[in-house]
Amino acid sequence: MASNFKECLDLVLQSEGGWVNHKDDPGGETNLGVTKRVWEEYVGHPVESLKKLTKDDVAPLYELKYWRPCYCEVLPRGLDFVVFSMGVNAGPGRSVKLLQQSIGCVPDGVIGPRTRELISASNSANLIAKFSETRREYYKSLKTFPIFGKGWIARVDREEAEALDMAKNG
Repeated sequence: MASNFKECLDLVLQSEGGWVNHKDDPGGETNLGVTKRVWEEYVGHPVESLKKLTKDDVAPLYELKYWRPCYCEVLPRGLDFVVFSMGVNAGPGRSVKLLQQSIGCVPDGVIGPRTRELISASNSANLIAKFSETRREYYKSLKTFPIFGKGWIARVDREEAEALDMAKNG
């Protein structure tokens, strides 16, 4: 399956936006969806600020820490995008487990032969819709939902529509 990474990264970066440092966000200072802690781990040293990060800076990190661990290279077009986006927002392991939960598979965080079989046997549009609904339920369960929930749900709605369009237009 051809990699859709660059197109998906562009869409994720639209959702993630630019530099923020919201007092109620447990991630703290963030730019292009990358927290200061994650960036410092990735580059191997402390940084003063994330304000100057660019897409070219963060693309290798996104591929290494989110795209590959979410198994996006083996997912159908459209589904790869929403699983990747959720991986960025809530962690790759959680994203894969939510995908598995939405297809009725044991949520072990690994897209192995059984998970791939269930994905292959599913209609991509239905799977994108089920995964998106599972995302919404996950966000609603978080204690920070009253603060960030409206934005999270809007993101899921927008990304579901984008993913369905990707799946339909191959």
